Amino acid sequence: MKPAIVLLHSSMSSKAQWAALSTQLADRYRCIPLDLLGYGAAPFPSAAAGAGYVHTLAHEAEAINAALSTALAPGEPFHLVGHSYGGASALHLARQAPERILSLALHEPVSFHLLPAHDASKQEITGVVDTILAAPSDRDATRIFIDYWNRPGSFDAAPPAAQDKMIAMIAKVKLDFQALLGEPVAFADLADLKVRTLVMAGQHSPISTRGLAPQLAAALPNATVLETRGAHMGPITHGDAINPVIAAFIGA
Repeated sequence: MKPAIVLLHSSMSSKAQWAALSTQLADRYRCIPLDLLGYGAAPFPSAAAGAGYVHTLAHEAEAINAALSTALAPGEPFHLVGHSYGGASALHLARQAPERILSLALHEPVSFHLLPAHDASKQEITGVVDTILAAPSDRDATRIFIDYWNRPGSFDAAPPAAQDKMIAMIAKVKLDFQALLGEPVAFADLADLKVRTLVMAGQHSPISTRGLAPQLAAALPNATVLETRGAHMGPITHGDAINPVIAAFIGA
């Protein structure tokens, strides 16, 4: 049986973002791209409608593990690939069951909870999140989110139908940030995660992720950091450059 690769996408995306990489790897691996909660075909967290609900990466891991229970044999090991929020979820999953992870490839995992409060990367992203939460409308909040991770004017340049689709997902984005900033894990907690890991960061990414990536790689015992083409959305905008890097790392 071919080795399995589990692929986790970014916020405001879906498993479809991994279609090209899955095609590239199909001859050698069983690719299992998954939709994270609230994206693609995955349901929005049902408990989120209740007062006092706090979203966590543990909720994402529970849904991922439920999906993998039907896609993999019990205890079967797998390679794990994650981008942005999917990267943070992948890191959480790897800490939860390191014995099952064959390798870990992360493109700009947004595990901002690892950073101390005084860090410039942490301060920048918390400022962005505060601005999103304080926005007067979902449209304004979505514009802030899209323009930060892409470039100013990206949201307004999108077709109206695409704008509406993004606006419909901003509620889950807010839950994603709640999980990312509330996770009670620091760099020191990664010392025992000996999984072979590649941490990638785009050349033109914002300081929040460019500052986090090398610190994360330094905290992991068996990790390397690599600068890639493009920016934060590189796996989507520059897949032709980044997919071969991921494939080579997994196959090493």
